[in-house]
Amino acid sequence: MAATEIRSVGVIGAGQMGNGIAHVAALAGLSVALVDVKAEALDKALATIRKNMDRQVQKGALSAGERDAALARVSTGTEMALLGESDIVIEAATEREEVKLSIFRAVCPLLRPGAILASNTSSIPITRLAAATDRPERFIGMHFFNPVPVMKLVEVIRGFATSDETFEAVSALAGRLGKTTAVSEDFPGFLVNRILVPMLNEAATALHEGVGDVRSIDAAMKLGANHPMGPLELADFIGLDTCLAIMRVLHEGMGDGKYRPSPLLVKYVEAGWLGRKSGRGFYDYSQTPPKPTR
Repeated sequence: MAATEIRSVGVIGAGQMGNGIAHVAALAGLSVALVDVKAEALDKALATIRKNMDRQVQKGALSAGERDAALARVSTGTEMALLGESDIVIEAATEREEVKLSIFRAVCPLLRPGAILASNTSSIPITRLAAATDRPERFIGMHFFNPVPVMKLVEVIRGFATSDETFEAVSALAGRLGKTTAVSEDFPGFLVNRILVPMLNEAATALHEGVGDVRSIDAAMKLGANHPMGPLELADFIGLDTCLAIMRVLHEGMGDGKYRPSPLLVKYVEAGWLGRKSGRGFYDYSQTPPKPTR
């Protein structure tokens, strides 16, 4: 498929990542079909997209007419059949391999033969996911970053069977969405999470071992390494369950003890303290400013 032929985008999953991908695709002039199993998730996603576009209008980055035209390009539904005419479908479901494989099994028979299938996975091997579909040569990793309308990077990950045409079409699409691409080989964690998440995991280990408390660890990296967010604050923003899932993929894929998940990170997830999205993680978000939980 030539890049110029991508005119419609399907997005599976209406959470933070899915609604962000739908947002930038609609603003780029593409027809968007957003699908989720929960109707209430779709309602929340549309409200989020509108709120974020309203903010862009207020800042002068977007006109009211452009906002309204973009919103009109987004259709939603709970049935996969809505994706049948999409030129590319981007899966943005939860970071669990069995969930993604179940989605691919359901959606593949509904897609046009030439449609591209992409996964927004942050760490699961693309070659393995592609092998479970009917189109490994038209399967690719397209990893966006949260919040999608703000973050400029998309990691593009080729599986063993990904064709040159698919790679070129997806790279061009990322450019049309206003993103810069970083191309990664299909290794666990790809580029960003291979480097970033072990650092977050090490911060949790330092907290567990009493090397420093939450405020000290975050202040040290913000002021000593010039990071915009401390590692524990960032882990809460990403989601501690997502961080743990990525560490487990790295540990399994590399077979190296340095990727062993921090026991404290495991405990936080077991407790349901997943960070901002659950209201509590390394910080308690029920108060302003958030207070460290340890």
